[in-house]
Amino acid sequence: MATVITVTSGKGGVGKSTTTANIAAALAKLGKKVVAVDFDIGLRNLDMILGLENRIVYDVVDVMEGRCNLAQAIIKDKRVPNLHFLPASQTKDKTVLEKDKVEKLINDLKQNFDYILIDSPAGIESGFEHSIYLADRALIVTTPEISSVRDADRVIGIIDAKSKKAQNGEEVEKHIIINRIKPELVEKGEMLSTEDVLHILALPLIGIVPDDEDIVKSTNLGEPISLKEDSLVGEAFRRIARRIEGEEVEFLDLKAKKSFLEKLKGLFK
Repeated sequence: MATVITVTSGKGGVGKSTTTANIAAALAKLGKKVVAVDFDIGLRNLDMILGLENRIVYDVVDVMEGRCNLAQAIIKDKRVPNLHFLPASQTKDKTVLEKDKVEKLINDLKQNFDYILIDSPAGIESGFEHSIYLADRALIVTTPEISSVRDADRVIGIIDAKSKKAQNGEEVEKHIIINRIKPELVEKGEMLSTEDVLHILALPLIGIVPDDEDIVKSTNLGEPISLKEDSLVGEAFRRIARRIEGEEVEFLDLKAKKSFLEKLKGLFK
């Protein structure tokens, strides 16, 4: 039976879809059967980050409204055999989602996958609520900025109030991913530190992802950077995947970024 992991944030633009794509790819590389589901109805971009936009025929709304079956809509990634993708509709609105249809979709997916990663829409309207309703775990993505952290804190409260687990007296397992952190700005006091963010949100950390222009390149190319062995950002996402699997893995020492990259590149000469 699959674990449902919702990747969410309090606001847009923090790298939520990029995070979803890269963790999904990293988990698939670990041998897990993974499906990434885009719930950002009307504003999909997970397809482009995964490089699968040209292969879309049907989408998640088509499945829920009976225009196709689940197998017809799911796209299998040719680069990573265990990675699958279910796209969002680009022409519908988030209000098209209905709780009973979402629940049936997720339960059907659970029969065939180890992990279901749901890319939640930004904001806290109905689309967000549907994406967190059936979550077993939630990864809250934030950047080390006050506004992003404040919005993340609000999202955490909603997960604790409106998820099915919460309604049944259980708790969704929640972790923080700090994205786009710049160590040099943290040292100058111009950016929140990891400790600052965790103090405010009071949740355990599962990943620190440095800011890097390579992530922009990989996104534009439709190639998840977690598949690139000599990338520091890719290593950050791979370590998150291993932690999701229950492995104890050290967090990256971002101050040693240069030496780490040199070490990795040395392995592939």
